[in-house]
Amino acid sequence: MKLEEKQKAPDFTLPDQGGAAHTLSDYRGSWVVVYFYPKDNTPGCTKEACAFRDSFPDFKKLKAVVLGVSVDSVGSHDKFAARHELPFTLLSDEEKKVVKAYGVWGKKKFMGREYMGTVRTSFLIDPDGAIAKIYRKVKPAEHADEILADLGELGA
Repeated sequence: MKLEEKQKAPDFTLPDQGGAAHTLSDYRGSWVVVYFYPKDNTPGCTKEACAFRDSFPDFKKLKAVVLGVSVDSVGSHDKFAARHELPFTLLSDEEKKVVKAYGVWGKKKFMGREYMGTVRTSFLIDPDGAIAKIYRKVKPAEHADEILADLGELGA
């Protein structure tokens, strides 16, 4: 299923790095960044997470919530968040329900090998729960700034 902008974002409930449940619809009234990434503690994913960490005060000023989602375990997220001092929520989708609902679980290639995995994609969700913007070609180091610029343009 391919999601489109202006469509309602699929609701979900997932555990965070501490095991607490988070439901997307609980964040209605706020801008929400849901960024899907392949794997904790890998070069690109670490770069992206640290960029969100470094820009986090700017997201807070705009009252925007940042949720990182991968299929890694709660324990893996806990170590990743602690190691890189991540101030935002990481959600564990071990059953792959949310990555599939958002259409970001698919075929990938690495060093000539094909496999299934999370395709790095982000969704900016407006305060009413609709998808304001979809980012399919994500550059990890620049992505947080790109979203902040879009939030500014959208009047967040």
